[in-house]
Amino acid sequence: MGNQRSPEQTIEAAQFRPTASVVGERRAWLSPARLLAIIVALAAAWLLWFIFSAKSVRFEIQPSAQTIDVEGGLAFLVGETYLLRTGTYRLRATANGYHDLRQTIEVGAERNQVFAFVFAKLPGRVRFQVEPVGATVAIDGLDDLRLQAPAERLVPAGSQTALVSHPRYQEERVTFEVAGMDKRQTVTVALAPNWADVTLPTRPSGAAILIDDEDSGTVTPGPVQALAGERRITARLAGHKRWTDILNIEAGVDMLLPPVTLEPADGLVAIVSTPSGAGVTVNGAYRGETPLEVALEPGRRHQIRARKVGYAAAAKTIAVTSGQQERVALALPRLQGELTIQTQPSDAMLWIDGVAHGTAAGVRTLPAMPHDIEIKKEGYASFRKTVTPQPGFAQALKVRLLTLAEARMEALKKVRTTSAGHELVLLSPTAIRMGASRREPGRRANETLRTVNLTRLYYLSRHEVTNGQFRAFAKGHSSGDFQNIDLDQDAQPAVRVAWHEAARYCNWLSRQDGLAPFYREEFGKIVGFNASALGYRLPTEAEWAWAARHVPGAEAPLHFAWGDKLPPPDRHGNYADRSAAHLVARIIFGYNDNHIGSAPVGTFAANARGVYDLGGNVAEWTHDYYGIPDGSDAVDPLGPSQGEYHVIRGASWQKGTITDLRLSFRDYGADGRQDVGFRIARFAEEA
Repeated sequence: MGNQRSPEQTIEAAQFRPTASVVGERRAWLSPARLLAIIVALAAAWLLWFIFSAKSVRFEIQPSAQTIDVEGGLAFLVGETYLLRTGTYRLRATANGYHDLRQTIEVGAERNQVFAFVFAKLPGRVRFQVEPVGATVAIDGLDDLRLQAPAERLVPAGSQTALVSHPRYQEERVTFEVAGMDKRQTVTVALAPNWADVTLPTRPSGAAILIDDEDSGTVTPGPVQALAGERRITARLAGHKRWTDILNIEAGVDMLLPPVTLEPADGLVAIVSTPSGAGVTVNGAYRGETPLEVALEPGRRHQIRARKVGYAAAAKTIAVTSGQQERVALALPRLQGELTIQTQPSDAMLWIDGVAHGTAAGVRTLPAMPHDIEIKKEGYASFRKTVTPQPGFAQALKVRLLTLAEARMEALKKVRTTSAGHELVLLSPTAIRMGASRREPGRRANETLRTVNLTRLYYLSRHEVTNGQFRAFAKGHSSGDFQNIDLDQDAQPAVRVAWHEAARYCNWLSRQDGLAPFYREEFGKIVGFNASALGYRLPTEAEWAWAARHVPGAEAPLHFAWGDKLPPPDRHGNYADRSAAHLVARIIFGYNDNHIGSAPVGTFAANARGVYDLGGNVAEWTHDYYGIPDGSDAVDPLGPSQGEYHVIRGASWQKGTITDLRLSFRDYGADGRQDVGFRIARFAEEA
């Protein structure tokens, strides 16, 4: 067929070559003229785009700027208007006599925008011409512009005020306008003198005139220049007494003083004594201690007397010459006295003025002057006293040294009074048998017998806390009434007080008296206590029992507050008596205390320790959590470490049974009751 090829034929790629006509057409399309036209068209398009997208920005600068430069992008100036695209630019403008203006501007989206600025003037060159020369010029508000005239300084343009001063001239405050723009100007000030001439005639004349105790360099009659104000004017002339007066000098108003006659000078006397340090009187008037120099009037006799403790007085009478100096020496004989010392124990040792003198007992001869006497013995508290022996009069000193335990008690106040008026008595407790025998009538199961040893001295308030005292802490507190029997008078014990409120009262009172609070509080709640704190607290159950029941020398503790048998003597304390028969179920038959409800604290007699109402009136909160003791002996117990209730001790005006009236009776609770109050305690010293 016509398209068939023989096996020997090969197909190969051939290079393409455009025809001459095609090459010519391409070269004609890329000609220089056409390329230039494209560039011009692109430039015109960009320019049109810039013109239509740029913002018209005008700068109004006062006064007119000499040069304006805009940096940060393309800026075209058309007349007085710049074409700028949106963005941030830096403007710099200059004008003669003004600080260069440098600002950053933000060109926004508005079509037409105006930016207004004002040039700040350059400082002016101000010359200060002040009379007198050397005056100080201080310009207000410009701490670095302080100079001494005449002087020239650069001062900021505008209104300025300067204080012009000179030590001997009146200050003047001047206000001036600074033209600025590096121009020169002069400020002229003349200060008015701040003195007056004082003329002081003296007889004789020629005395040096001192002003405020400084020599003026002028002699009488002067005149002398004195600065305005209150001035001490003195005339001083050898051989004569100084004349001094206080003058009120007014600037520019000269003064002529009345003539002054200068009196002859005193004689000068140097007084010494053996020993030194003696007190000196001249004509009965005290003048100081030796060695001493005194001026005495000439032409008369003067008695000089020296005295010193432990020495006999010495005296001398002299006359002095005007302007002359004399010396008087006085010898004071030593005086001695006897001191007889007796001590118990007899082998105590003696120190006199810090020096050991062996065994204290005996007779000592000592100078008649104060001596520090100290008597000591190991195991005893030392005794110290200042003693002044008297000549011709034998003195005796009898000393019984206290044991350390006795001294410990002596060092503490027996009674302390709080800022709220509580009286607290100091108690020195011992061991006590707490609880009651199972055979005791009225005993309850929680009255476990146990021995408690109290070793820490403590204070206990004489009275229960009253309504009046508690209301100083809780203003809205009311103890209310019980079946129309008033319990809310100020002198009655505070009742219906929960345990935690009583503890918070103790903390409040501690802070009032500057003591570290005993109880730890968080957000108004008691969360623990600090056993080492000396702040006020509720008495522990053991402290309450010891104060109420312990009888010195007795084998058994007190059974009832009044003794061992019922009934109590009339008016012994406030219990459920016959007047309360219509209020409570059980009363003390035949007993009368004249109070249906609670009585004012301290109405009835105190116990042997001076504490009132421990067995009656109202029952009392104690510090301890409630629990039934296991019978083990204890030392200074603070009760269980946790619990829900707290121990209540003592009977009240509502109690009349044998169970409640016994001092071993233990009750418990958490909330307030109409017959439960509290008293305060505190440790006397740190553990």
